[in-house]
Amino acid sequence: MYIDEDSEESSPFVMLTSPTKSWPASYGKKNGMWYASPGNQGWGSKPASRKPSIMEADLGTLSTTSGSIKRSAGRVIRIINNLDHSVQCRVLLNLRTSQPFEEVLEDLGQVLKINGAKKMYTGTGQEVRSFSQLRNEFADVDTFYLATGTALIAGSPIRRSRSRPSVVAAAPILPTEELPKVPLRGARPRSKSRPRILYAPESEILRPNGEYTMLDIMKEEPTKVTIRGLRRTFYPPVHHAPADNSPPDKKLQLQWVHGYRGIDARRNLWVLPSGELLYYVAAVAVLFDRDEDAQRHYTGHTEDIMCMDVHPSRELVASGQKAGRDRKSQAHVRIWSTESLQTLYVFGMGELDSGVTAVAFSQLNGGSYILAVDSGRESILSVWQWQWGHLLGKVATLQEGLSGAAFHPLDDNLIITHGRGHLAFWHRRKDGFFERTDIVKQPSRSHVTSVQFEPDGDVITADSDGFITIYSVDSDGAYFVRTEFEAHNKGIGCLIMLGEGTLLSGGEKDRKIAAWDSLQNYKKIADTKLPEAAGGVRTIYPQRPGRNDGNIYVGTTRNNILEGSLQRRFTQVVFGHGRQLWGLAAHPDDELYATAGHDKHVALWRKNKLIWTIQTGYECVALAFHPFGTLAAGSTEGHLLVINCENGAVMLTLRVCGSPLNCVAYNQVGDMIAMGSQNGSIYLFRVSRDGFSYKKVNKIRGSQPLTHLDWSMDGNFVQTVTIDFDLLFWDAKSLSPERSPIAMKDVKWLTNNCTVGFLVAGQWSNRYYSTTNTIVATCSRSAAHDMLASGDAEGYLRLFRYPCITPRAEFHESKVYSGMLACVRFLCGDHTLITVGGTDASLMVWDIVEE
Repeated sequence: MYIDEDSEESSPFVMLTSPTKSWPASYGKKNGMWYASPGNQGWGSKPASRKPSIMEADLGTLSTTSGSIKRSAGRVIRIINNLDHSVQCRVLLNLRTSQPFEEVLEDLGQVLKINGAKKMYTGTGQEVRSFSQLRNEFADVDTFYLATGTALIAGSPIRRSRSRPSVVAAAPILPTEELPKVPLRGARPRSKSRPRILYAPESEILRPNGEYTMLDIMKEEPTKVTIRGLRRTFYPPVHHAPADNSPPDKKLQLQWVHGYRGIDARRNLWVLPSGELLYYVAAVAVLFDRDEDAQRHYTGHTEDIMCMDVHPSRELVASGQKAGRDRKSQAHVRIWSTESLQTLYVFGMGELDSGVTAVAFSQLNGGSYILAVDSGRESILSVWQWQWGHLLGKVATLQEGLSGAAFHPLDDNLIITHGRGHLAFWHRRKDGFFERTDIVKQPSRSHVTSVQFEPDGDVITADSDGFITIYSVDSDGAYFVRTEFEAHNKGIGCLIMLGEGTLLSGGEKDRKIAAWDSLQNYKKIADTKLPEAAGGVRTIYPQRPGRNDGNIYVGTTRNNILEGSLQRRFTQVVFGHGRQLWGLAAHPDDELYATAGHDKHVALWRKNKLIWTIQTGYECVALAFHPFGTLAAGSTEGHLLVINCENGAVMLTLRVCGSPLNCVAYNQVGDMIAMGSQNGSIYLFRVSRDGFSYKKVNKIRGSQPLTHLDWSMDGNFVQTVTIDFDLLFWDAKSLSPERSPIAMKDVKWLTNNCTVGFLVAGQWSNRYYSTTNTIVATCSRSAAHDMLASGDAEGYLRLFRYPCITPRAEFHESKVYSGMLACVRFLCGDHTLITVGGTDASLMVWDIVEE
C-alpha cells in the first residue's frame, strides 16, 4: 500500500479497497456464497464486546515512498453508499488536507458511484460536517454513510424500487431521533441453535493486541489458495521465517511396516530360503527376519500390490499392482530379486487395464512362463515368457469375480482359473489360442477360493460353502469329481498341500485349521481353532518348507500373522489393525505413539515394538496424549475414552455428543482438552493434573464437520479445519468463534496439524506435483519448526521445509500408499515419522536421515 502524497496538503484520501458489490473477506467462502455478519454484527453496527479494530487503534506513522501521514493527520474509515449498502470501500483519509470538506464528500461519492454526494452520517444517523468532527467527536466511529440528502436507518438497507425511485427520499428520519431497531420484512429472529458466523469482512479487520500497525499488515501480501474450486485467503504473521523453496536437508527412509494385508487378499504369505517371511502391505513388499528382528522392503511399486507369487527357485518374486491415475502408475507386473531387492523385469505396461488380479509362475519348465490376469471388465488372461518380455498368448475369460489362477504343475500349457461361480481349465495351443473347459457349470453361487494339486496331478479346490472337491481326469481326458466332502461350516480361506501328503485347510468364518490325509481318502487327522481376536484364516504356509514338523504361519482376516501348530497354541508374530485406521498420536516427551482404528483396538508402540493393545467397545478415530501420561481417544459415537498408558486400562468413558469426535487435543499444560466433532462444534473439558478427571466447560457451536485441531501456545485459542477446508478460529476463554482471521495471524500454535494456513500453503497447488488438484489430507510440523510432513488423498508422503509458503516449495517424496494417507506425526526428537494409511490399515515407521 502506498500513498502518493508530497505533503499533508495533498490528496485528501487514498482508497484501500476498490468499490464493488459486497466486500466480505475471501476467508469465509463456502459453496459459492460468502459468510455475512448476522444480526447486530452487520454493516454499520459494532458488537458490544469485540476487540478494538485497526481503525480504532493507534495507527502510528505510515511511511510511504514519497511522504508520510502522521498519526493525528490520517484515519482509516469505511464508507458505504446509503442507497445501496453493498457498495462500500475503505479509505485512508487525510484529515489535514486543504480541500473543503464538501468537495471531499463529492470525491468520495464518485468512488461509491453517488452523483452529488453532500452528506455524511454515522450509523446512528448523526451528521458529520467537518474534518474536526472526524478527528475528535467521531474518533471512535469507523463506518460512515454517504448520501445526497437526509440519513436513513443505517442497519436496514432500503430495497430500491424500479417503479418508485422516490421511496428512498419519502421516508426521512431526523438525525436526532432515537432509531428503532426495525427487523426486515420476512426476517426471522436468530435461533440459538444457528451457527455463529466465524469470519468478518475484510473491512472489519480485528487485532488481538497493539503489536502491529497498518504498515505491518500491508508489507506482505496474503496468500490465496484454490481448493476444490473455492479460493481461500491466508494472512501472513508479522514475524515468520523467510520462505526457502529448496528441499529439506533430510529425507525419509522406510524403517518398519506394521500389519499384514489379510482383510481382502489371498495367497499372500511365504517363507524364503533365508527364513524371512514375505508378505505385502499397501505398495510395499515386506521381508521380515524374525531371528534378527529386522525388515527389508521392496518399494518398486507405485500403487497397492494386489497379488504375488514366488519363483520355483525361491530367489525371485513376481508382484502385480493396481492402476493409478497417471502414466507412471499403470497396472503392471514386476519381477525382482529377494537377495538384492533389485527390479529385474517389468512387463504389462499398457497391456493390463485396471490392475492385476492374479500372477503365477509355471512349474515344470523352471518358471520360464508367467501368467497375469487383468482385473478389468473382460478379465484377460495373458501368458508371458518373462525373460524376453514376449507375450505368448492372451484370452478374455469374461469372468467378473475371478480371484485366482495357477499353472498345472505337470503341464505348463494348462492353466486353471477360479473365482465366483467359476472354475475353468485353459489349454494353450502352439498358435497361442486357448481351449476352455468349464468345470463348474453356470449358474453357480459357490465361490472357488483356492486351488491345490495332488502329487499325481489331481486338482483340489475349496469353496465358500465349506466343501473340498477333488477332480481327476479319465483316459479320454475328461475331468470328473473323484470325491467331495464338507470340511468347514462356512467358507474356506485357503488350502496347502504339504510334502508328506497332508492337506491343510483354513476356515474364514469358523477360524478352524484342519489336517486331512490325502493317502487315506482325506481322513481328518486333527484340527484346531484360532482365537476370536485373531480373525479367520486367510493363508497358511509351513515355517520350514520341506520339513514335516507341523509348524506353520497363518495369515488372518484381521491383518495378523500367527505361528504355531495343530498341537500347540498359536502366538502372534505380526499385529495389524483389522479395519480402517485413522487415529494416530505421538507422545510429547518420548518416542511412543498410539494408534486406534475401526476394529475397536487401541495400541501403544515404541517404534517397531508393540507395547500393548486393548479392545474397546467403540470405533476410535482420534487420539491425543496428555502431558503426564494418559491417552484420550475419540470414538465414532461421540465418546471420549481415557486410557492409562502404563497398562492400557480404560479409566474413564464419557459421552460427549452423538457425532464422531474427529479430532482431539490437549493444551500445553494439559488442564484443558478440546474435541472437534462431526457436528461442527468444539467441546471443551477441564482436566485434572493427572489427566484422569474431566469436567465439561462448555461447547462452541459450529456448523461444518471438523477434521483437524490445534491449540495456541498460551491455551487461549483453538484453530480447526473443516471438511470443506475452511480454517476456523475459536476463543477458548470467551467460548465463542473468532470472527476475523487477520486477528489470529500472529498467534503462536502449539502444533500445526491443520492442513490449511499461511505457513503451510505451499503444500497446496504445488507446481512440482505429478497430479493437479491434490487434496492434502494430513500434515505435521516438526518440534524444531524446520520440517513439514504432508500426506495427500492419493497416498503421497512428502517432506518440506517449514514454513512452506509458496507453491514453488520443493520436497522429498515417497509413494507407498494407494489410497488416502490418513495421518502423519513426528515422534519426539524429530528423528522418526509415523504414517497410517486409512482404509488399508497400514502403519509405517520412517527414519529421517541426512540427505
